[in-house]
Amino acid sequence: MDLYKTRIVDAILQDKLEAKGAALVEGPKWCGKTTTAMQVAKSVLKMDNPKTKEQNLSLAKLDPQRLLKGEVPRLIDEWQIAPSLWDAVRYEVDERKKMGQFILTGSAVPPDTKEITHTGTGRFTWLLMRPMTLFESGESTGEVSLKALFEASSGVDGESKIDIDDLAFLVCRGGWPMAVGLKKKAALQQAFDYYDAVVKSDINRADGVTKNPERVKRIMRSLARNQGSQSACTVIANDILANETEKVNEDTVHSYIEALKKIFVVEDMPAWNPNLRSKSAIRTSDTRYYVDPSIAVASVGAGPEDLINDLKTFGLFFETMCVRDLRVFAQSLDGSVYHYRDNTGLECDAVVHLRNGKYGLVEIKLGGDNLIDEGAKNLLKLRSVIDTEKMKEPAFMMVLIGVGQYAYRREDGVYVVPVGCLRE
Repeated sequence: MDLYKTRIVDAILQDKLEAKGAALVEGPKWCGKTTTAMQVAKSVLKMDNPKTKEQNLSLAKLDPQRLLKGEVPRLIDEWQIAPSLWDAVRYEVDERKKMGQFILTGSAVPPDTKEITHTGTGRFTWLLMRPMTLFESGESTGEVSLKALFEASSGVDGESKIDIDDLAFLVCRGGWPMAVGLKKKAALQQAFDYYDAVVKSDINRADGVTKNPERVKRIMRSLARNQGSQSACTVIANDILANETEKVNEDTVHSYIEALKKIFVVEDMPAWNPNLRSKSAIRTSDTRYYVDPSIAVASVGAGPEDLINDLKTFGLFFETMCVRDLRVFAQSLDGSVYHYRDNTGLECDAVVHLRNGKYGLVEIKLGGDNLIDEGAKNLLKLRSVIDTEKMKEPAFMMVLIGVGQYAYRREDGVYVVPVGCLRE
């Protein structure tokens, strides 16, 4: 039996179960939700087990309380195929008046919520789970802690073991637990299998509407090419127009992207709104990202060698990987990740903002002295326009790089950290 690899959300899930009667763990398929939940669950109900699925669905309608019996925490896996279970769990939590009774896991938002009459406020807590970070999968040394940077650490020290070939492989492999530890060819195949499942069936589960697989492929390919941008649906519609037999409007593209969001394939990044000294208008459109870089790679049919031969595309997909890791790390610190863009062209790839008001500014660069200097310059410029009389100074400024051996602090105060050294 394979040993369980510790996940950063393990501790978060424990905390949430101590605070609420039920925890809902959501996230993309294959990211490890069920395996993680089973580490703390005392009994398990797998709603989509082919042997018992029909019986489970019938009981969910006729006698849902029967499905909830068992040692606690009781795990109900893929609960969304029987939405009526939501209210049954909510009622049971009210009756028992105890914390940590149920864990619900799901890889899609229920397409039909008519059977749900209560939001679950006060009974449920929510936990979004993502694919593994490089630290969780064992590729990052973890010598540089994001938490320590927020605690005003005066310096950093770390040495990355990842070279450009390793980095290209890791971007293409992604953070899928099933892929970690496999031989390279088999590991790389996992993302393509995931992509095929999304195109052929999973996207249709999001809203119950059958979609054109070829159009799904074209939209996903366009999204891949627009990673880290604020491309509107009209831009994507125009991008795929050449290969469409009929005109595709903005609403159609929007419906496809929303379906991808409902199955947690796409997770856009909201804009950060700091207090500024200047009168610059902040661009508040969300920035588009896949939940894992390997999906983007599979969408364009690329491999590690293709990325090394096209450093611009490599940089875009590397940014997606860094955003994935930063989101997981920020989550463990009670924080979120945002982007910054304004009408003067000033930007910041990622702003890690904690609930206590502390924030860190991050530029993501593939590597190289020129790109590091460019990133540091952007960070210092953004810091200079933030009105620190109305909000705090940034806790840190960091250029997060892919290719580079050492973590260090520049004379201007900006940290340079290889992603192969970073942890929560």
